[in-house]
Parts: sequence; C-alpha cells; structure tokens
Amino acid sequence: MKTAGVALTLATFLGQTLAALKYGGVNIAGFDFGCDTSGTCDLTKTTPPSSGPSQMQHFVSDGLNAFRLPVGWQYLVNNNVGGTLNSGNLAQYDSLVQSCLSAAQLCIIDVHNYARYNGAIVGQGGPSNDQFANLWSQIAAKYKGQSKIAFGVMNEPHDVDINKWATSVQAAVTAIRNAGATNQLILLPGNSYTSAQTFVSGGSAEALSTVKNPDGSVTNLIFDVHKYLDSDNSGTHTNCVTNNIDSSFSPLATYLRQNKRQAMLTETGGGATDSSCQTYVCQELQYLADNSDVYLGYTTWSAGAFDQSYELSETPNGSTDQPLVSKCVVPVFTGKYTGGTGEKRRALTFSS
Repeated sequence: MKTAGVALTLATFLGQTLAALKYGGVNIAGFDFGCDTSGTCDLTKTTPPSSGPSQMQHFVSDGLNAFRLPVGWQYLVNNNVGGTLNSGNLAQYDSLVQSCLSAAQLCIIDVHNYARYNGAIVGQGGPSNDQFANLWSQIAAKYKGQSKIAFGVMNEPHDVDINKWATSVQAAVTAIRNAGATNQLILLPGNSYTSAQTFVSGGSAEALSTVKNPDGSVTNLIFDVHKYLDSDNSGTHTNCVTNNIDSSFSPLATYLRQNKRQAMLTETGGGATDSSCQTYVCQELQYLADNSDVYLGYTTWSAGAFDQSYELSETPNGSTDQPLVSKCVVPVFTGKYTGGTGEKRRALTFSS
C-alpha cells in the first residue's frame, strides 16, 4: 500500500493534526523577465510588476503570507558581473521588496539565473565563486536587519557538477552570514532545476548537506525544491498528470526526517482553470501541509507581471483569484481545503 494513502487514511481515522505550514504564498515575477535557462538576461524585457504591491496585499487578505521575488543577476548589477549593485535598478527592485516586507511574513530574494551568467556556470568556467559571493554579500548587507527576508541563492541550477556547485553555494552562504545576515533563512538549490524528484537520488541533498554556516551549524539552511505537475515537469502545459507525492515528496520527506533537515517548495503550479490541476495541485500542497515538520511551505508560480493569458497565471482578476488559487493555494495553507470530502483534512504521517 502506498505511504501517502496510509498517512491520509490513518490520520483521518485517528483525528490527529500536525502543525500548520509556516509559509504559503506565490511568486511575484517580472524582474526576471528576459532571463532564460542559459542564465542570459535581456534587460530590455525586464518588466517590474507594477501591480505586485497590490497583488501581495490581496493575497495576504486571502490568508497567504509569503512571496518569492525573482530578479535577474544582470539586472541587479546592470550587466557588470562582479561589480556593485546598480543603485537605480536596485531601487526599483527594493520598492517591491519593501512592499512585501510591509505585507507578508516572508519575502524571498531569488536570483533567477539557473546557476549561470550569460551561458557560463558559476564556479565552473563562468563567474567565479568570489564574484558570486560578492553579489550575495552586497544583497545581504542591505537586508541584514530584515528578519522576514530569505535569501534564495539561485533559481533552478541545471547540468552542473553538483559537488562544485555545493562549493559555490557555500561561498554564497558564508558571504551572506559574514555580511551580518546571521539568522535569516537561506534556500539551497540543487541540480536538475532543483527537482524535488531527483533531489536525493541525483546527489543534490548529499552535496548540499556539506554546506554550513560559519559556526559549523546548518541552522536556517533550507533545501529549495521545485516540482511541476505536467507530463514533462516543465511547467509549460495547462493540464496536470500527477500529484508528485509518491515520486517526489514522500521520498524526500523520509530523507529530511532521517537527516533532520527541512525543505521549501518555491515553485509549482498548473493551469489556472484546469480541473486536473485543481485535483493534483491540491493533493500535492496538502501533502506538504500533512508533513509540515519537514516542509516549511510553498510559493506557487506565478503572479506579478504575467497577464491572464499566461499558461500558469495566478495574477488576480481585480479582486477575484484564479480558480487554482482559490481552490488550492489559499485553502490548503489556511486549513480550509476539504479534499472533496466536506470536512477539514487532518494528517499524521506513518511509514509503510
């Protein structure tokens, strides 16, 4: 019998409830527009999400409390790798960050470059680890006094030497902590677009477990995972074919418990109006809630500068949420998801 089925059935029977997820929310995209998987960012396509502040206020009124704020590395330094943060561009991005800090409980600064800069891998022929650390040292110095900030080291690394990448991540973590951001969450991404399905089997968990704070601890060093639900896990289709529980989140939960670590799902999603996604995304997010001892929460993809025509748009239509948001993203986090049974879901996880 499948573990997830045992967990949900026994939990409902026993009537026991785990603590709620700490964070739930969405991505507010736009400052990453123009960036592709080669880590090349066309700054002429950067689209500051002008409605981002009002969207965040809207989502907070729904009961959500966390937002991920993607931004291109090139935008932050105005195409000067290794240089200082560009004051004009930083001011625009910081305006979004400050709006998040005013509204939410968690604001994730996400460098959206796929472990690359203009096609070259960080610490593996591209920008040096010192240049990467310099970027994060400057960002951390600016936000070191903000307890609600989390530092998303990098969006979706792929096709990297995972052990060398762990060395680059260590350089960023050390820089962040030494800049004075000693207590905030730092999100550690793995290989294969930081896929939850391969995070353990592909060696990311093992490699990133070597990353430590300067004092040797792993306090507030959180594994950063992504997982989509369409047929090729690309997040480019509006239909969903799996809830990812047995293939991804159950095995990862086992690893996290065994190794006393935690993870956060910072990208997932599906078609806004598709019934298959309303089933599977709800089940996926509810599994995280049922296992909140090891999963801190989620930020789904995506609102911000996306319009209603985007396949995975979660941008509200005025004051009205997209169906996927109203049926899954909000009720799972607020504890009001019924799972189609008419009563609140409760869970205690057992292994089989």
